[in-house]
Amino acid sequence: MRSIVRRLAAGAFGLALAAGLTLATAAPAQAESNGGVKIMPLGDSITDGYNVPGGYRIELWRRLAAGGYTTDFVGSGFNGPSNLGDHDHEGHSGWRIDQIDANIVGWLQAYAPRTILLHIGTNDMNQNYDIANAPARLSALIDKIRANDPTVELFVAQITPESDPTLESRVQAYNAAIPGIVAQKGSHTHLVDMHSALTTADLADGVHPNAGGYDKMGARWFSALQSVPASLSYVGVPPVGAAVSVLNPQSGRCLDVTGAGTAAGTQIIIWDCHGSANQTWTRTAAGELRVYGNRCLDVNGNGTANGTKIQIWDCNGTSAQRFTFNADGSIVGAGSGKCVDVTSSGTANATLVQLYQCNGTGAQKWTTR
Repeated sequence: MRSIVRRLAAGAFGLALAAGLTLATAAPAQAESNGGVKIMPLGDSITDGYNVPGGYRIELWRRLAAGGYTTDFVGSGFNGPSNLGDHDHEGHSGWRIDQIDANIVGWLQAYAPRTILLHIGTNDMNQNYDIANAPARLSALIDKIRANDPTVELFVAQITPESDPTLESRVQAYNAAIPGIVAQKGSHTHLVDMHSALTTADLADGVHPNAGGYDKMGARWFSALQSVPASLSYVGVPPVGAAVSVLNPQSGRCLDVTGAGTAAGTQIIIWDCHGSANQTWTRTAAGELRVYGNRCLDVNGNGTANGTKIQIWDCNGTSAQRFTFNADGSIVGAGSGKCVDVTSSGTANATLVQLYQCNGTGAQKWTTR
């Protein structure tokens, strides 16, 4: 019986690996539900949904929608049935931890997720790939995510069980190391026990879940998200004294000083988030947003007209540089009562940021990352 299970698992793995070669060159995802909280399902074929296209994302989406949550799955992959409201994901069949690590920075910059659901390590176990150092690779991957996106809510799963006793013993040893790793990564990194959510009866081929198993995974992810309310909402108010990027969720791009310029009067735009100095802002108790230490977000000429340029200027304490940061994500100028706005609700790199009458649209929503 053991040899049969092992052959099934190996065959399924081979198919998953072959599928991974196709997925890696797939066209960009279609981003069906932009505007909600961005959640990146991240991992291997179990995230992709091998055996059941859409996998756990089907049940997770159903629960999120039933709970009234507005969410946007993000990633370069795209699959699943019509009842899955958002088909985007970052699941790569056959991939190991190191392969995810090699691509994660680009994905973070491209999709700017608020929350990440990470289930990775199964292929390290099944490929017998330097198993002793798999926990260290996972730790390094988490560190890279944290360094590139300090405020992302990262959920790290202990991976699902396997039917083959040899593979399962590897899984259990790997999973045993994960709680200690997660405990060292700060308050925005969370452990999810996915292993106990399933039994081998929930596996279709000894490795990948069947439909019922994926539903159990979706339920476990949903419970984890509910336990961290911030994972399902944007933090609209930059904390005083903390250096952060300021993200426009509608576009997935960050408040940026054009060309990394430092001269007074340099225009503010939106650009792909990369965490460099020209996207690093610090809110002060006076209501400023400082960049480079001595430049402030500034309303040109302390103007009040719609379309007034938003720029940087020497910090001077005037009302042109004081803002109210509201819980709904709006940033309101003290001198005008109007909002910091992305021109024409644009989403492209280099779209100008301006002053405009507050209207509650996504062009005027900002959050930290």
